[in-house]
Amino acid sequence: MGFAPSIRLLPEVTEERKTARAHVFISGQVQGVFFRQKAKDRARTRGVTGWVRNLPDGRVEAVFEGSRESIESVIDWCRRGPSLAEVDSIDVEWEEPIGEQSFNVR
Repeated sequence: MGFAPSIRLLPEVTEERKTARAHVFISGQVQGVFFRQKAKDRARTRGVTGWVRNLPDGRVEAVFEGSRESIESVIDWCRRGPSLAEVDSIDVEWEEPIGEQSFNVR
């Protein structure tokens, strides 16, 4: 009597589905213009977790975790920001995800 192993096929993990993490720094007129709240709203609608905060030097810092496609959508929004913002530059550093569970304004 032979033993037939069972094989379970898993869905292919593509770059679009793999969890990614971006650490983002936004410069310009980005404080006092509802940037953090609008970034939180945008991230949540895209299923992205992480956090956003103001820095003492006038920049906004954010961390986004989720699918690379969803994160890139949020980053594209950050390049413009809310209507009162004037974004001068944005720096993005890709990192290993750590498992952010929600999105918070710090």
